Amino acid sequence: MYILRLNAAGQPVQWLTWQQTVCLYSRELVLWSLGDIIYKVRGGRNRWQNATTVIEVPSIVACGGRRLFPFRNNPALTNASLFERDNYQCLYCGKHFRRTMLTRDHIVPTSRGGKDDWMNVVAACKRCNQYKSHYLLEELNMSLLALPYRPNAAEYLAMVNSHRILPEQAEYLSSQFSANCRWSLRHRANSSQQKAIPV
Repeated sequence: MYILRLNAAGQPVQWLTWQQTVCLYSRELVLWSLGDIIYKVRGGRNRWQNATTVIEVPSIVACGGRRLFPFRNNPALTNASLFERDNYQCLYCGKHFRRTMLTRDHIVPTSRGGKDDWMNVVAACKRCNQYKSHYLLEELNMSLLALPYRPNAAEYLAMVNSHRILPEQAEYLSSQFSANCRWSLRHRANSSQQKAIPV
């Protein structure tokens, strides 16, 4: 499980490992947190206080610090994130497929000047992609079931971690989704029990 990192304003920035999060706590960069405690990290024993150091790591942390994260207005386009954006659905025939049965289709083919970017690609099954080939939609009397869109930072973070996202993380991110977003949470049941990890 990853920890969702926010900036001081509450905007999502990145996913962190528990080790990175513990580092932020030790440097006193965590300003506030949300969600359940998902890790309990035990450190060494303080001989003056005769106590073991314990850092409880929640699922969402907001951090300060000198580094300012740029707004991610053009997240990396990968097949995995594209298929997540389109909910593993072929946007031509409407059927849902496993990842291995989907392809990236360029609405305006690259051979005809189309770009390889979020606004010109959709998930398509192999059959529909092969049928469309290098043609434009109007040449084949085909249409899209939904328009492509470029995900914002919150949508992108949800997409790239969709199989390990916790309900409170998904709820926080979804509050910042755009009206275009079609992504829906399909995660495995995650245990909310604390994990004790010795350091």
